[in-house]
Amino acid sequence: MDKLQIVGGKRLHGDIPISGAKNAALPILCAGLLTSGDLALSNVPRLHDVRTMLRLLEQTGLKVTQDDERVTLNGANITSLEAPYELVKTMRASILVLGPMLARFGEARVSLPGGCAIGSRPVDQHIKGLRAMGADITIEGGYIHARCAKLKGARIHTDMITVTGTENLLMAATLADGETILENAAREPEVVDLANMLVAMGAKIDGIGTDRLVIQGVPSLHGTQHAVISDRIEAATFLCAVAATGGDIRITNTRTDIFDVALDKLREIGLQLAIEGDTIRARMDGRPQPVSFRTTEYPGFPTDMQAQFMAVDTIAAGPSRVTETIFENRFMHVQELNRLGAQISTEGNTAFIEGVPRLVGAPVMATDLRASASLVIAGLAAEGTTVVDRIYHLDRGYDRMEAKLSAVGADIVRIK
Repeated sequence: MDKLQIVGGKRLHGDIPISGAKNAALPILCAGLLTSGDLALSNVPRLHDVRTMLRLLEQTGLKVTQDDERVTLNGANITSLEAPYELVKTMRASILVLGPMLARFGEARVSLPGGCAIGSRPVDQHIKGLRAMGADITIEGGYIHARCAKLKGARIHTDMITVTGTENLLMAATLADGETILENAAREPEVVDLANMLVAMGAKIDGIGTDRLVIQGVPSLHGTQHAVISDRIEAATFLCAVAATGGDIRITNTRTDIFDVALDKLREIGLQLAIEGDTIRARMDGRPQPVSFRTTEYPGFPTDMQAQFMAVDTIAAGPSRVTETIFENRFMHVQELNRLGAQISTEGNTAFIEGVPRLVGAPVMATDLRASASLVIAGLAAEGTTVVDRIYHLDRGYDRMEAKLSAVGADIVRIK
């Protein structure tokens, strides 16, 4: 099992290119099931989750052609309408094949998903919405089995804001008969990216970027070309790294308009930001200032940045408070940060951080994707050597993180 060995205390200097967004790429890849035409994608990140999704799609009969960050999909010869447990168990986003399969072929059999152990994240809202559109759905033997000769448009109000639920129902509605209205829809930039691509494929969608999506079903969709948006979480993660270590870096191939809240918090920390086009120059001198925040749905503070900001807060000049409202188990990195000398206590869904002057390297274990990024940040700032175990979590969502950090002066190596 691979590990990362980090010798901390190095300031970062240089350029870091940002890859395509994992949370946009996964639903966009599933949209290849909606058409028999070619879907030509660029800026697809090289991630473990992307490879898993492509294997899942290939076993359905979807033709996949890949050249580095370019992927072409063709769904003209789908032979299987099943997403097996062996592939789905490692990645919750696998549920995103359910809506497209059901909408185009009238049937889907999808294993209940797995993934990071950061909360229950039930799929009941997906099922509720598809049933409203006329699907007959049973759950037996760990599989969701859905059937419907033709989905019908419906008004669907989800009980909670759900990103993958919005994406699944949106894709299903594009081929349904009549009008579908999705209320309480997720507004994340990754949902917008999917919707914009679906429109380019011939879908009729109004309200993109709002919490009310109106979809007029069409008989079929065609292929298109699409570039996946850059990963706002990866960009903000590297900015947290320079906030923790000090230095002067440039983040390239990014979109500053889709993570304003995180950028504002980074300025509060003391990071000097200069934005020009798709590039952010970030400079940091001195100790970080503490920032408190509460995670919430977009456009609020993203839960996927909670752990990374907490890592910076551990060495801040004062106390801070972090409240997590999205996932109930997303403080598992706290005990690992404390192993490095952090002083963090938790009470319910709130963490209380007392900033310390320094962290000290130690062996730590990653518990989920974003927790692993927080441990890398803490290791970069700590004195001595930190070894981060179970970094397969990191590989699920960060495209060659250690290579990008090494290129800007970090002392970080992968141990096989």
